[in-house]
Amino acid sequence: MEAYCVKCKEKREVLEPNAEFNALGTPVTRGKCSVCGTTMYRIGATPDHEGLEKPPRRHSRPRSGKLVIVESPAKAKTIGRFLGKGYTVRASVGHVRDLLRSELSVDVENEFTPKYRVPNEKRPVVKELKALAKEAAEIYLATDPDREGEAIAWHLLEAAQIEPKLSHRVVFHEITDHAINEAFENPREINMDLVDAQQARRVLDRLVGYSISPVLWEKVRSRLSAGRVQSVALRLIVEREREIEAFNPVEYWSIEAELAPEGKKTSYLTKLVKIDEVEPELGNQEEVERYLGDIEAAPFTITKIKKSERRRKPSAPFITSTLQQEASRRLGYTARRAMMIAQQLYEGLDIGEGGTVGLITYMRTDSTNIAEVAQEEARTFIRNTYGENFLPEKPPQYKTRAVSAQEAHEAIRPTSVVRQPEKIKQFLSPEQFKLYQLIWQRFVASLMESAVYDTTSVEVTAAGKDHNYLFRASGSTIKFPGFLVVYEEAKDEDLKTDETENVKIPAKLEEGQAQTLIRLLPLQHFTQPPPRYTEATLVQVLEEYGIGRPSTYAPILSTIQQRGYVLREAKRLSPTETGVLVNDLVMEYFPDIVDYNFSATMETSLDQIAAGKEEWHKVIADFYRTFEPEVKKAQAEMPVNKAEPEKIGRECPECGHDLVIRWGRYGKFISCSNFPACRHTEALLEKIGVTCPKDGGDVVMKKTRKGRIFYACSNYPNCDFTNWKRPVALPCPKCGGMLVIANKREVQCTQCEESFLIEDLGLTISD
Repeated sequence: MEAYCVKCKEKREVLEPNAEFNALGTPVTRGKCSVCGTTMYRIGATPDHEGLEKPPRRHSRPRSGKLVIVESPAKAKTIGRFLGKGYTVRASVGHVRDLLRSELSVDVENEFTPKYRVPNEKRPVVKELKALAKEAAEIYLATDPDREGEAIAWHLLEAAQIEPKLSHRVVFHEITDHAINEAFENPREINMDLVDAQQARRVLDRLVGYSISPVLWEKVRSRLSAGRVQSVALRLIVEREREIEAFNPVEYWSIEAELAPEGKKTSYLTKLVKIDEVEPELGNQEEVERYLGDIEAAPFTITKIKKSERRRKPSAPFITSTLQQEASRRLGYTARRAMMIAQQLYEGLDIGEGGTVGLITYMRTDSTNIAEVAQEEARTFIRNTYGENFLPEKPPQYKTRAVSAQEAHEAIRPTSVVRQPEKIKQFLSPEQFKLYQLIWQRFVASLMESAVYDTTSVEVTAAGKDHNYLFRASGSTIKFPGFLVVYEEAKDEDLKTDETENVKIPAKLEEGQAQTLIRLLPLQHFTQPPPRYTEATLVQVLEEYGIGRPSTYAPILSTIQQRGYVLREAKRLSPTETGVLVNDLVMEYFPDIVDYNFSATMETSLDQIAAGKEEWHKVIADFYRTFEPEVKKAQAEMPVNKAEPEKIGRECPECGHDLVIRWGRYGKFISCSNFPACRHTEALLEKIGVTCPKDGGDVVMKKTRKGRIFYACSNYPNCDFTNWKRPVALPCPKCGGMLVIANKREVQCTQCEESFLIEDLGLTISD
């Protein structure tokens, strides 16, 4: 062995070499110069170091200070304000380790061991955290309070080489002074059961995605994918579309009668419910006309008046799924958009209190629990603001709807009910204000007294010559508003209401009182197909089936739209040709993956792992035992569905070859058939059969970079016509301007802004 001699100024043979470790734990060899006898020193491991015990690592200087690691810079800023001096707060900016993107990165032969690595873009962050951790006396891992947050804490421990004995896991569900202090006073160790549950989910999803997707690339085309929850969501949308296509409308009629007490002008509407004690089945106009003359000639008499009191309880405070649903119904937000805004409210905003402060509790939760402190604060606020009558004797108790909910978590609520939306509106963006107001109102209402209604049901008998007819009307009036003074849950767009279900019934009606027939209203109806899913209703169904978790709904909905499987138009989700094809192939060759019960069972197994009741390697092994043969069968038997690119009848302006339609990341586009030699591309413009009001060109459907649909003139940029709402081919009956779809029932003129009922114009517009 040779080493550099500082006295001889050159390399010399080392005499009496002795293998050892220095104070920092680095392997070194110490000896003497063979010429001058000077002590020589060489760094590096040698065979002589094998078997030697490495001494405990000593630092050149004592550790000091406390390091806190969170996920986001915004969260770091807010927490740093509360912790003050003595704490260094840094953000990991999300995950610091993940599976390799270029390969499966799961060792199937070795108990499905995942192969993690630090992505290139995260290496500077990890390097900084590693350096800070070496100097800190205590390290606090303050990542989010869910399985993913627990896994990130564990990855930080591994990637930054944090000494476990110096690390602490702290968890808080709101970023407030009280919550943070309590968390730091009660640190714990990393919960490896939660980590294993997240690892199992990640490995499971990787096995499914990286096994099925290559088959689809080979048999259909590139950029396709499948997933355990993604494919189930797609199945629901495709099956609903097929229900709509197969639906045959059935005609039926109803008869309503407008009545008034004899000698009175105040009228009310009733509905025919029985003919000779039997529910009527009126299938066509001829059947209706058989009864009209008999009813018109009959005397009408009130035979029964029933008055009662009905109590309506408030809705539970928000969980992730219900927040996404209500934000969709009330605000028109996608699930992804709602969660992005909620994240901002949770991590903290400057509202004029001397720095940033968290406004809501953690937004990924499936529990309706509310902390006792928050309950008492809200009850005091309700008592002082609305009065004692609006406060129930005990706080209402809500049952969590989600399967295997994590009850240790809290519902989504404001961190302080005293921060009323209007008081902090000036500090929030319009989107932040709307969502915060929604969360605040829902939370306050959930702790208030029930609303009380006085209900009245009136039955009127028409004694005809041939038959006896029973008409009925029901109405209600608010006796005590209760929680309604603060908030009322939006009605589902898909629920149809009967105009006779809540009629304003005149006062002083009496049994035996004669009624005057004002008019009969025979009404034609047709049964309607089931509506297409909205993001709100799809999340609701996934939750009911027990498929997915709070953190998965938003990304899944985004994925199926980004893949070009599903289109979102007028809030409704419809499958594309590609979506139908992929669904059918996955249904045929991977039936377990898209089976509702299977997906729910897997979620239960993941919950069992989190509870320490199942071992995650075994769960994955049991799944893979049946999944692997399905993959091999699909590779061998799935037919090739690759279609030749469709020619559009034009030549490439750059090279003269045919232009064709291809599929890309964001859907269909026009490309040169001579690709990759020629890289000419054009956007594919889908005509909707409407003429541009500005220059007479074709109105086409387009997409923004984020996938939002809008409508524009095909002659852009020469014509700048655009509209977010879908135009229809019929001109405005009032001014001749362009009509656009305003909502499910109405169209609106872009010129005179007059609204018209779709059915009155004879338009047929699908959901």
